[in-house]
Amino acid sequence: MIRARVLIDAGPMVAILSASDSAHESCVAVMKALAPPLFTTWIPVTEAMYLLGFSTTAQLGLLQMIERGAIRVLDLGPADLPHIQASMYKYRDLPMDFADASLMRIAAREGIDRIFTLDRRDFEIYRLPSRRALSILPEV
Repeated sequence: MIRARVLIDAGPMVAILSASDSAHESCVAVMKALAPPLFTTWIPVTEAMYLLGFSTTAQLGLLQMIERGAIRVLDLGPADLPHIQASMYKYRDLPMDFADASLMRIAAREGIDRIFTLDRRDFEIYRLPSRRALSILPEV
């Protein structure tokens, strides 16, 4: 079991709760290998809820994961906004979206260096203030 603190992006939240998702099995396997809680912000949760709009059951499943502590939502405040804006400006050519910027801010602020995401392309490019990339799960 991986006991390190890990961020979770919207993609795995959707895949875990949607059996028809092509990444469902691999994301469920990764989730089982991680020690809870996984960390995120409300922005990826909102994105996942939108993507799970086809199923109220799946949406409620995501809320239950948060309620029972499998996922812990960390708050962002006004002090985080300059960092988020700077990241979005730095990666404007991708572009970096608000959800990704919020996760990178949490990683820097909380000292988290792993992320559970299906968005390898972008997260392989993003860098922490130390100039290191996050370790990405699932590993390829």
